Amino acid sequence: MSAQLNTHARPRGAARVGIGGPVGSGKTALLEQLIPRFIKRGTDIAVITNDLVTAEDAERVRRSGLIAPERVLAVETGACPHTAIREDPTLNLAAADELDRAYPGLELILIESGGDNLASSFSLDLVDYWLFVIDVAGGDDIPRKRGLGVLQCDLLVINKVDLAPHVNVNLDRMVAEAEEVRAGRATLLTNCSRGDGVDAVVERIAQEVLFDR
Repeated sequence: MSAQLNTHARPRGAARVGIGGPVGSGKTALLEQLIPRFIKRGTDIAVITNDLVTAEDAERVRRSGLIAPERVLAVETGACPHTAIREDPTLNLAAADELDRAYPGLELILIESGGDNLASSFSLDLVDYWLFVIDVAGGDDIPRKRGLGVLQCDLLVINKVDLAPHVNVNLDRMVAEAEEVRAGRATLLTNCSRGDGVDAVVERIAQEVLFDR
């Protein structure tokens, strides 16, 4: 898909950006780095998290102090996480609509998927743009496996780059192969535990989703 807003599926409201990826890749860590940066740039934001049968990620974000707790909603998928972001995103759509109604000036909703596999992807009925987060500890062959998440996302984020020398990963090769299989779509590198590279993620979303408003 092209990195343009999906405006055909719903009335105008806040832009909706999905964050997907395997378990432990750093989705919540990225979310916690994105929130204060968007707030600092003056973006009116809210958050939806997805977990299988808990609200653990939502509670973590609420306790973080990074955003007003009432601006964080939790979706309990009750099944494989991709079901609630792709096959039947009804619960997430309802949560996003609820946030739009509660905050008329809302500009951006960040929707974090539960941890899933490399085939996970977001429905365009739910999001306008989506990120897929992988990490070097999962192996530098991830891009070569050509999962739908890696191939189709608007922005691929390779996280935990600081670990590459410790897990015998050739980071340069991993990036080159990601760029090859993604046919020119953007790939960015981060270390979300320290915030390295996250400014570039914010800038990409600001330009391609918010149009720098």
